[in-house]
Amino acid sequence: MTMQDLGQHARAAARQLARATTDQKNVALATLANRLTADRAEILAANAQDIAEAQAGGLAPARLDRLTLNEARLAGIAADLRNVVALPDPVGETFDATTLPNGLAIRKQRVPIGVIGVIYEARPNVTLDVAGLALKTGNAVILRGGSETLNSNRVLVAVIRRVLADSGLPPDAVQFVDDADRARVTELLALDEYVDMIIPRGGAGLHKFCREHSRIPVITGGIGICHLFVDESADLDAALNVIHNAKTQRPTVCNALDTALVHRAVAAEFLPRLVQRLSAEGVTFRADPVAVSIFHPLPSTVMPAGPDDFDTEWLSLVLGLKVVDHLDEAIAHIAAHSTGHSDGILTCDDAHAARFIAEVDSAAVYVNASTRFTDGGQFGLGAEVAISTQRLHARGPMGLRELTTYKWVVIGAGHVRP
Repeated sequence: MTMQDLGQHARAAARQLARATTDQKNVALATLANRLTADRAEILAANAQDIAEAQAGGLAPARLDRLTLNEARLAGIAADLRNVVALPDPVGETFDATTLPNGLAIRKQRVPIGVIGVIYEARPNVTLDVAGLALKTGNAVILRGGSETLNSNRVLVAVIRRVLADSGLPPDAVQFVDDADRARVTELLALDEYVDMIIPRGGAGLHKFCREHSRIPVITGGIGICHLFVDESADLDAALNVIHNAKTQRPTVCNALDTALVHRAVAAEFLPRLVQRLSAEGVTFRADPVAVSIFHPLPSTVMPAGPDDFDTEWLSLVLGLKVVDHLDEAIAHIAAHSTGHSDGILTCDDAHAARFIAEVDSAAVYVNASTRFTDGGQFGLGAEVAISTQRLHARGPMGLRELTTYKWVVIGAGHVRP
């Protein structure tokens, strides 16, 4: 099947799916969640084949972790799908209703975007997250996963399409580019006749390629160089726990912490405690000269930061350390080095917290909490199709409402314009 065929089939299915009732969509989602358990042996066998091939090909540990499915992760994905079932259906929701002086009743009404193309790498969970959210919002999707996930995605898409058919919904609403050739990505980006939005989920190179070659609007994000600033007023015990969670809970994902900024007034007390606590978890550190000077002697896990270290998304157990003189310097560092994903302040000073919220221009800004919460499920969205770091249409975790647009509905009684 050509890419043109995929686009045509997806567009036709999108028109059918847009008419589906909330009950029809919810039954399909619940069935899909159950099928992940029923079909787990087939799914995990395909994933094991992908993992073996990826290990033989020398795939980096961070990407290998993202590629891996197991029973616990499948159960978590199924739980996310059930959460989506429980959420209100945004399609058909009306808002901003008004009646004009001439009697015309005007409102906005949420509708599906249409057909969404999603390009992603070694993350088979994205296949299910995207399909689930798209189904709930009445959108068709064209999925192009990475070559590392080909076996997993073949099985997952087959399961999804069987569920759609069994539920009386169009199986063509989920299309899969079953070809690892990168030329298919270029062809997908040119399908502006059929595809309404492109979402790349991968590294900076993929995002840049999509922005430069797409004829279709592109939502970018998911690359996180994330910061936490330990203010001079911070509760240091709480700060230690928050940074530990943000760095070590799952270091291979985009909302994991990359740099800890520490106020000079508390650095001598806090940094040795932080290094001792995180070194026990296997963390190593890249420290600026002031941070390095605090240690006597320098621990084996701490080394001077290189010129690019504060512009690196580590995706591993590495943490940057920098000492700053005041809040202004922390905000300036974040402005210079953040990717606008998730950044936070640890403080007991309400005025500092308010300034940080007002001046740090990231999709998610935290006060006294771990950056690991930037996630559709954690934000109560059920799941997410991506995390947007741009400003137009959607920002942060993209859940159900972010996969809709709206139309104006105007109700008259024989009105004509004078």
